[in-house]
Parts: sequence; structure tokens; C-alpha cells
Amino acid sequence: MAQTGYLSTHMLNTAEGVPAAGVAVELWRLEPEPVLLTRTVTTADGRNSEPFLAEEEVTPGLHELRFAVGAYFAGRGLGKAQGFLDIVPVRIRLEAGQGHYHVPLLCSPFGYTTYRGS
Repeated sequence: MAQTGYLSTHMLNTAEGVPAAGVAVELWRLEPEPVLLTRTVTTADGRNSEPFLAEEEVTPGLHELRFAVGAYFAGRGLGKAQGFLDIVPVRIRLEAGQGHYHVPLLCSPFGYTTYRGS
């Protein structure tokens, strides 16, 4: 059976109300052993320029997106706020046949939220 689906992300800086451009993001497959699959940097609109995984590359199982928000906020000149969060891990379970996976991250220096987007 062919596996379908792909993975993309979008990060928004909710402290300033802007897309988070220039954020380093890693994708890890965690099962059976942790393996770094790819790295990217968000574009001017806060997105990855290419899907992390093409449809034929999706392997079912637990994965983790790691957003380097500490470095991003440190470069924004937000004073004391820049040092609270460092790496934001988002663990997701990918399944075959589930279509497009889009994982937005809404983040400020003090907290974040995420969800499965469309």
C-alpha cells in the first residue's frame, strides 16, 4: 500500500503579530531510534519553502518538529523576554493515508500553541 501525506509548518510571532521569518526548524523521526531527517529555516512569511516530507517519504510513527525560538526571539530585541523559551518541541504521530499534515506554531517569548492545520 502506498503511503500518502506530507508535512509543512508555519510559525507566527504572536508577541508582535508577524510571521516568524528565519527560524531554524528540524524534523526528527523518533521511532525506533531518533534520527534527524531534515533542517530548514522559515521564509519571510514564516513557512517552510518546501514540505519537510514528500508524500512518498512519509513513514508512519512518532516525529518531532524542533523550533529554535530562543535564537529567533534573541534577535528581535525584546529585552528580558528573549530568554524564556529556547527549543520548542512539537511531537506528532504521522499515519499513512492521512493526507497533508500542516503544523502551525503560534509563539511568543512566554508561551506557544500548536494544532493540526489544513
